[in-house]
Amino acid sequence: MQISLTVNDKPVTVDVEPRTLLVELLREKLSLTGTHVGCDTSQCGACVVMVNGQSLKSCSLLAVEADGARVTTIEGLANGELHPMQEAFRDHHGLQCGFCTPGVVMSAIDLLQNNPDPSEHDVREWLEGNICRCTGYHNIVKAVQDCAQRMKEAK
Repeated sequence: MQISLTVNDKPVTVDVEPRTLLVELLREKLSLTGTHVGCDTSQCGACVVMVNGQSLKSCSLLAVEADGARVTTIEGLANGELHPMQEAFRDHHGLQCGFCTPGVVMSAIDLLQNNPDPSEHDVREWLEGNICRCTGYHNIVKAVQDCAQRMKEAK
């Protein structure tokens, strides 16, 4: 099947098999390898991308379901400089091995779109679908809350 979508603000038309997952399209056909495959069962959240402004696990979405959609991957966040969430993760050491980081960052951005001033509990609850085996989440939570504060001050 031929599908058309916008990926990181660039129009893309590509032929895919109907069973192709969005994560496979991104990684294998479009070489956007920042979106990771961790579990292949939609449990870990390493594959989270934004689809039409909402964070979704790309391992549980068929590419054909994204036909006509706007998809943003971790590569699409930075336009010459880091996104404020990426800066906050760097500043608060919100990553260690980095494998889960792209999915966590994308989920955290969605959180702030829905709740611009989240409590620690809000952040932890929102990120339940993102598994990090390295950090213990403390610095991730600090990074998300700091980013929320920075974005509030920037307005």
